[in-house]
Amino acid sequence: MNGELSAILSFLEKERGIDRETLFQTVESALLSASRKSVGPAKNIRIHMDRKTCDIKAFATVTVIDKVVNPHDEITLPDARRLKPDVMVGDTIEIEVTPKNFGRIAAQTAKQAILQKIRQAERNIVYEEYRDRVNDIISGTIRRFERSDIVVDLGRAEAILGAKERISTEIYQIGDQVRALVVSVQDNPSGPSIILSRSHPDFVRRLFELEVAEIGDKTVEIKGIAREAGFRSKIAVVSRDSKVDPVGACVGMRGVRVKNIVRELSGEKIDIVRWSDDIKTYVANSLSPAKLSKVEIDPDKTHVIHVTTEADQLSLAIGKRGQNVRLSSKLLGWKIDVQKDEGNITFEEKVAKAVDSLAAIPGIGRANAEKLVQAGFLNIEGILAAEISDLEATGEFDGATSKTIYEAAAAAQPIVQETSEILP
Repeated sequence: MNGELSAILSFLEKERGIDRETLFQTVESALLSASRKSVGPAKNIRIHMDRKTCDIKAFATVTVIDKVVNPHDEITLPDARRLKPDVMVGDTIEIEVTPKNFGRIAAQTAKQAILQKIRQAERNIVYEEYRDRVNDIISGTIRRFERSDIVVDLGRAEAILGAKERISTEIYQIGDQVRALVVSVQDNPSGPSIILSRSHPDFVRRLFELEVAEIGDKTVEIKGIAREAGFRSKIAVVSRDSKVDPVGACVGMRGVRVKNIVRELSGEKIDIVRWSDDIKTYVANSLSPAKLSKVEIDPDKTHVIHVTTEADQLSLAIGKRGQNVRLSSKLLGWKIDVQKDEGNITFEEKVAKAVDSLAAIPGIGRANAEKLVQAGFLNIEGILAAEISDLEATGEFDGATSKTIYEAAAAAQPIVQETSEILP
């Protein structure tokens, strides 16, 4: 039995990577809990396993007294002195109480406990290994799907790639190799829980740190990342060495560095912009390639910046479905208000703007607003500068409607800003 147990421990030490002393302590602890039936109900029992031969012995601590009342915890003085000649009444000594069949029976009884403790030891090893790898990128194989989660085999452990942590444009299949960021490692009773992510902004950060040597040696620093996983990311970089171009370093020769990252992200677009401590310069760099006409910080609102572009640059600055300005806003931590340069708007756009402005006034409505603009009444001031009879004279309104429009304009005047543009 000892030879078999020794072989099992050697196998576990080699194949599972568990320290041999840890295994011995685990077996001793398991046998201690299983020894009550074989040894008896003694209060203080110690199990010792020889580290070389794997021989198992049980020892009980007993009290020396004149007359034994509880044989499991007491011993007479003559019997005690045969083991330790100088012992006195009231002393405690340790005696061996190993039954003849203890090795076989106790080991069988403790089998499940031993396996459980070994599994716990393995879980502890896995937890200790991966808890220091939070924010690292690791590789694994997709093993199975559990509801909306993907279970990834890391070799010695399994990790979870949840639905929210995946790139929505990617398709995953069992057996695929996948790289992901370790976002958290939790020690649960059922074993360590390792959570992975491919959608986290730090996944992009770590890819750049691995791909770009200048970032790895701190010559180039990533100052911020904004990401919509699977579609587009913006990354702001700055160089600590005036001789090193931070954007060029991240792009690489012929774009090879950023291409490798884009390939890993399944074609996700990446904008690399130059960081600046001047917010106006920073927002201009972030909205690139759109060209800005004017950048102004809102004096009344915190972290709000107004950007003006030429008409042909407006859509470029805003981006498809507002993505460019939205990501820039996340990157800067400021709200960005993008507007078109009003000096370049067309006649039709000016008409539409005047109609929208009047239609927004309670009591006028869009139909009346269109008629007012066609008649030359472009704003509230224009209406109030006329008489009710002037509105009737247009032929578009009767007396009651003209009065309603005039009163609506008068009521709205205190809360409406002046119209800065007047049609020619």
